[in-house]
Amino acid sequence: MALRLLYLTFLKVLGWIALLARSEASKNAELLVLRHQLAVLCRQVVRPKLSWADRAVIAGLARPLPKALRGHLFVTLGTLLRWHADLVKRRWTYKRRGPGRPPTRPSVRELVLRMAAENPT
Repeated sequence: MALRLLYLTFLKVLGWIALLARSEASKNAELLVLRHQLAVLCRQVVRPKLSWADRAVIAGLARPLPKALRGHLFVTLGTLLRWHADLVKRRWTYKRRGPGRPPTRPSVRELVLRMAAENPT
């Protein structure tokens, strides 16, 4: 999993390096197209299914954004906090026992039933 995140990060860095060679008009046109596509996708009824790598990239890139721009993301601050809490919960959880008393061994159960049958009072 970490290898995939490293690969995606490497691809993003290469994309950013390629942006340095492009003109400002080209960058502005791409931003307008991407914003329009995002607006169309936000109108859809179905919520997007994000992988853990998508979540990591969005969480990392959303942090330096000003609060005014964070409101335009389709991921709210509460969602980012919930992702982090889920990650911590999955990482540091211990196996929990079910409610109630733990089961008794069959040999102890047989002994108790035999004693109860021998002494009905």
